[in-house]
Amino acid sequence: MTQGYILSLAHINDTHSNFEPSRVQFSLNMGQHKLDVTSHSGGYARIGHHITKARHAAAQTDTPFIFLHGGDSFQGTLYFSHFKGKANAHLLNLLAPDAMVIGNHDIDEGNARLADFAKQIDFPLLAGNMDLSQEDINKPGCLCGVPNILAYDHEQQLATYIVKPFYDQKMAIIGITLDQMKEIARPDPDTHFVDAVATTARTVAYLHTQGIQHIIVLSHLGLDQDKRLAEQVSGISLIVGGHTHTLQGDFRDLGLSNLPYGEVVNGTPIVHAGKYAETIGLAQIEFDANGRFVQLEGGNYFMLDQHFILSSSMSVSDSDYQAVRQQLCRHPHIYWDDTDEDIVGIINDIYRPAIAEMENKVLAFVPKNLVHTRLPSKALPHGSEVAPWVSRSMFQEAKIEDPRVNFALHNAGGVRQSVAQGQLTLADVMGQLLPFELPLVKYEIQGQFLYQALESAINAATNNSVRGTGAGSFPYTYGLRYYYDGRRPLGERLFKLEMMQQDSQLLWYPVQPESLYVGVSTSYTAAGKEGYSPLLQASWQESMGSLTLPQAFIRFLNRSPNLADFLSPHVHYTSHLKRSGQL
Repeated sequence: MTQGYILSLAHINDTHSNFEPSRVQFSLNMGQHKLDVTSHSGGYARIGHHITKARHAAAQTDTPFIFLHGGDSFQGTLYFSHFKGKANAHLLNLLAPDAMVIGNHDIDEGNARLADFAKQIDFPLLAGNMDLSQEDINKPGCLCGVPNILAYDHEQQLATYIVKPFYDQKMAIIGITLDQMKEIARPDPDTHFVDAVATTARTVAYLHTQGIQHIIVLSHLGLDQDKRLAEQVSGISLIVGGHTHTLQGDFRDLGLSNLPYGEVVNGTPIVHAGKYAETIGLAQIEFDANGRFVQLEGGNYFMLDQHFILSSSMSVSDSDYQAVRQQLCRHPHIYWDDTDEDIVGIINDIYRPAIAEMENKVLAFVPKNLVHTRLPSKALPHGSEVAPWVSRSMFQEAKIEDPRVNFALHNAGGVRQSVAQGQLTLADVMGQLLPFELPLVKYEIQGQFLYQALESAINAATNNSVRGTGAGSFPYTYGLRYYYDGRRPLGERLFKLEMMQQDSQLLWYPVQPESLYVGVSTSYTAAGKEGYSPLLQASWQESMGSLTLPQAFIRFLNRSPNLADFLSPHVHYTSHLKRSGQL
């Protein structure tokens, strides 16, 4: 790389409170057979080591260094469920990012939780299109006025930004988050989000008038919307993104993705760094004097355990193990388990003891790996192997409290990960599988609105002729089955909807548009989020008190601790039948 306006960049996103290494799985083709590799990668101590190393290397060559977080620090593990952001703030301060953008899950619990976090951190929290001009300044947990929150400047209609020296010029960093935040998260009602593209365009144009040409957009929009932003707004030097958990880079030899790292759209490179602190993005990026991108070197890097587990349909030998180790060692984007020992000590001494007991509480045995995917695919035509059972647990536990319940309806994004074969612990459920402690809500609704809600949610999940909110809205049910054809006109795509006859898993009858049915969903879905607005037409809604989504699943497991039922044929009655031009 020639010497010019070079930036040394480190970035992470969607870490979701994964302070310790996360479980990862690879598939390697070794001669005549395939070997599956199970290991752990990343975590804050390993990330901390590589950030320190990158900072030092940049200082040795007088290269400006920036470390950015692409949002969604909250949720995901017991570290958040138990400490409610305190551990996040403490450990992020040790990593010392130059800035973080607000993600949708960072405001899942309202303004007050985010305000508490913002008051504890030592770095700027950016949300340049979050309009706080109408926020009640007298309420507890007000975001307006918290010094290190850089929100929307309502008077100038610009994103508030930070400026850093950059050689003989200046570099600006703008933070932009989802303008659909009210549809997918739970900000306070007096907090609004303005158009992401328009806000960025105005702010970039203003910065150019101030003589600032080197402009980074720190985004929590997702890869597709980042591409749209780059296409529509010229003059952005670099987009550092998050939200879609996108692992960029060629990892085909590990059985993973093959997406270009630093994909360039309209002259702007876009970088994302996966999810769950499994990887870190490290890059050297060159710009010209006018802020235009010239070239990029780097990528995303796994940080693996020294030891790993091999499995195969054939026998595995010691020579197989050594061959896999050699292949992993040769991989240009694999580091090993070097750590920042201070961060290790803080996690182990201050935070880990509080959750160790939950990790030892076994709820069930899972007889095989169960894959959670938000959308159906050719490999999994019925979609998630986990979400239907979460829906079943909601139905079963709600029906015990109210026998009138006919069905359960849940969105794919409310389930956060796959379930591995073996013991399933309380920590797994509360911290990772179902980390959102959402109350269950029962409601009575006409059949016509169920048709509308399901079609709307699928359209939103697949961006099928609508501006969707992501695959998290895809519906999973128990007691309902539906047929969807994405090639049909809007309003006609859900062409068949059936209800399971009570106390039977074999008999189904058509849902009548004018008839009333009693359902159960989480408070999030029942509030009409992510395409479920027809549920707001319910004749009544009632919270089920202390019964939350994870509690329903835990009670379900307590009744059936041997999950061999996951393999039984009647699972098909809880899955969805779909016919779509989009899926």
